[in-house]
This record gives sequence, structure tokens and C-alpha cells, in this order.
Amino acid sequence: MDLGQTASAMTSLVANVERVIVGKRHSVELAVVALFAGQHVLVEGVPGVGKTMLARTMARSIDGTFKRVQGTSDLLPSDITGAAVFDQGSSSFTFVPGPVFANVVLFDEINRTGPKTQSALLQVMDEGCVSSDGDLYELAKPFFVMATRNPVEHHGTFPLPEGELDRFGVSIDMGYPDAIAERRVVTEQLLAHPVDDLDPVISPDDVVAHQTAVRTAHVDPSLIDYAVAIVSATRTVPDVVLGASTRASVALTRTSQALAIMRGRDYVLPDDVKQLATSVLSHRLLLSSGRSPTDVAAEILTSVPAPVQRT
Repeated sequence: MDLGQTASAMTSLVANVERVIVGKRHSVELAVVALFAGQHVLVEGVPGVGKTMLARTMARSIDGTFKRVQGTSDLLPSDITGAAVFDQGSSSFTFVPGPVFANVVLFDEINRTGPKTQSALLQVMDEGCVSSDGDLYELAKPFFVMATRNPVEHHGTFPLPEGELDRFGVSIDMGYPDAIAERRVVTEQLLAHPVDDLDPVISPDDVVAHQTAVRTAHVDPSLIDYAVAIVSATRTVPDVVLGASTRASVALTRTSQALAIMRGRDYVLPDDVKQLATSVLSHRLLLSSGRSPTDVAAEILTSVPAPVQRT
């Protein structure tokens, strides 16, 4: 597929989502970049700022199947992945798929579920399949998980396992909108919600084709070294207990390819890597101090020299 078509599809998707998600261009672009790069998204922020709506709008825009899981303390792993159920008519067990069998899966308030239930997503997010009683069930393509997480100080929340956090390619911080954007949101929802009238702009099959095309964007070896150096630097910061993994290096490179294409290029620049590094790294860092992972990521970007691009 021509990368110009992929760039056009990404631009159209951003514009369509922004019909509902107002005043948050950076967040919308990150979500689209993650989707086209084949990465999952962790959406963070206080309740009521559009985290859930972002997922719903993405699903409508790609005309994909959409399932929602509401995080609660009594949620079981089988409530997410599905389970084998005994069929009296055939005297055998039949697998009943769970809500992960969809193109876009919204796991709302994921940190209100316990670690055991959260771990049910590990294979799902990494391999795109579910194992049950020795059988393997493939998930739909594209498969895109968007999980919302409330701030950890909120009542009834659990920390997310490090292995699960690592499977989210990027994190998006959905802050409060400015006064102009908030007024527009209120005005547009006086009679009905704009998501109800939203039409898709791309098909699931096209998304899969564009995901393949994104992998062809050129990444100079020096930029691979740059991405690896940034990720490696997270492991040497004194107050970082757990740095970013090799999976983070892959995610940073692939999302940089998608961002480059969105910007109209078929090659990656150091600025693409810089722009995405904080979103790729911050949710993966476990600190022993009270410092913000975002601040640590920003410090690392200033300390690791970027490669000089030949003209």
C-alpha cells in the first residue's frame, strides 16, 4: 500500500475523532499513531475528561466491533477472555468467547480490578490470542486495547502489574480541556451526543493493511541506536527501580514510524523519536522516589544525544 494513502487515512481518522474529542489534538494523534503502529494504549486521567469516549469514538471511526469491560474488584479472568461451558445437549464443553474478541476493546478503570484478573490480558495483548483448555483461539484483526486508569490515589484502585504496563505501547494523559473547548463540549451535547452521529472513515481490513505499510517507513540505523540508547538510559537512573524493557525500544521505533507517516514522510527523524519517548516510557518506569516518571523521561531525552541527520 502507498504510504501516502496511509498518511491520508491517519489524517482522516484524527479529524473524525476530533468531531467528538474536542481540544485534545495531541491525545487523539497519539491514539491514532498507536493504532497504526499496532500498539495498545493506556489512557490516564481523572474521571469525566473523555477517556472512555476516546475509545468509543475510535471504534466507531474504524467501523470495528467494540466491546467494553468495566473494571470491578470481583471481575474474574474468564469474564475477560471467555471460558469453556458444558453443553448438556452435546455432553461436551464449548468455548464461549469473552469481550476481548473484538477489534477495539475498552477496559474501563482497569486498576479497579485485582492483579490476577489484570494478568489475564498478558497473552491477549502480546500474542493476540486466548488459550483455554489446551486450545488456542485467535482474536480479531486489528486488535486494539484501550484501557483507562484512574489516578492511584483514588479509592478502590490497585497497582497494575509491571508486565501488563509493559504491554501498553503508549500512555495518554487526558487532562482537563481549556475553557473554550469545554464550552464547545457542553454546547454540542445539549441535544444529543455527537458520537451517536459519527460515521466510520476506514474499515478494519484497511487498518490492518495500513499497519503493515507503517512497518516499511525507513528507520536509519543511527535512529535505532538512538531509540535503544534512550530506553537503556532508563535503567541507569539512580531512583528508577525498574527501567523500560526491550519491548519499549520496539514500541518507540514502531510508533515513530507511524508518526513520520502521519507527518507526510516515509522516513523517521530524531524529532519523531523525541516526541513519542515520554508517552512510550513514562508508564513503564517504577521509581523509588516521589519524582514523576514524566520528568525522568524528559531528563533522559536531554542527556542522550540525538544523531545528526545528513542533508
